[in-house]
Amino acid sequence: MFLSTFFTTGRIAFMICFVIAFLVLMIYSYRKDIKNHERYYKGAGKKVILYGGLIVAIFIAIRFLFGN
Repeated sequence: MFLSTFFTTGRIAFMICFVIAFLVLMIYSYRKDIKNHERYYKGAGKKVILYGGLIVAIFIAIRFLFGN
């Protein structure tokens, strides 16, 4: 199996626990600060999507124009 050549059982268990703990803490932190997000970061999601899409488009254009 592909994963067994790179990861031991202990590492896989650690990764699963780490991801679960990280997601739980992120959700908790976001819910705790939701009022601040609405007040200070209004419209930030649109900017992230716009700039992220622009970066991806530039990267694809460069790859298309110069190959590889």
